[in-house]
Amino acid sequence: MRSLERHRDVGAYALGVLDEAEAFRFEDHLMECPSCAVQVTEFGPAARQLMLYRSATPRPVSPLATPGPRMLDRLLSQVAVRNRAGRRRLLLALAASVVLAVSAPAIAVMAEDGGPDPVSIAATDERSGVWAEVTAEDKAWGSRLELRVKDGAGPRACRLVVVGRDGSEETVTSWSVPRHDARPHMMPGGSAMHPEEIARYEVRTADGERLVTLEPR
Repeated sequence: MRSLERHRDVGAYALGVLDEAEAFRFEDHLMECPSCAVQVTEFGPAARQLMLYRSATPRPVSPLATPGPRMLDRLLSQVAVRNRAGRRRLLLALAASVVLAVSAPAIAVMAEDGGPDPVSIAATDERSGVWAEVTAEDKAWGSRLELRVKDGAGPRACRLVVVGRDGSEETVTSWSVPRHDARPHMMPGGSAMHPEEIARYEVRTADGERLVTLEPR
C-alpha cells in the first residue's frame, strides 16, 4: 500500500472498519506518522457517536452496518475543516493576547464599566406560602439565572417558567421538593431571553399550578 493510501485509512482505522490485516499494517504506519496519530485521536468523538448509533439501531436495520467510503470521506473533510478552524482560532488568540498586553490599562477601565450587574427579585405568595428569589444576569446569549426557593408543602415536582413580554414561555429549570422541607434550595438555570425581555418569573408545579410570581421592577 502506498504511503498516501495509508494516510487516507486513518478514518477507517479510527472507526474500526479495517480488516485485521489492514489494521495491523496501519498500526505499523501509525508508529511512524505523528500526523495520523493526531487524526486518529480527533476521530474519537465521531467514533463514539457511531457506536451509540449502532447500539440504538432498531432491529430492522443491521446493527453491524458499516459506514461507506463516502461517509469516511465526509468525516475526513470535516476533521480537516475543524483543524483549519482551530489554527485560525489560535492565531486570533495570539493576536488578541498582544493587544491585551499593550492596552491592559484601558481594558481594565472598560471592565469596571462593563455590563449591568445581576438583578435579584424576591416574593412570597400568601396563598401557597412559597417564597422565591430569582437573580438574573444579562449575557450575550440571554440570561443566566439562579433560583432560591422555600416550599414546605412537599413532596411535589416544580419548575421555574420565564414569561416574555411577548407572551412566550420558557421552562428554565425543574426540581423536586422534599416532604415538609422548608429550607431554601438553590437551582441554576438559563434563558434565551434577555432580562429586559422578561415580564415575570413563575414557580409552578408540574401540573401547572402557580405557586409564586416574581415581577421585575
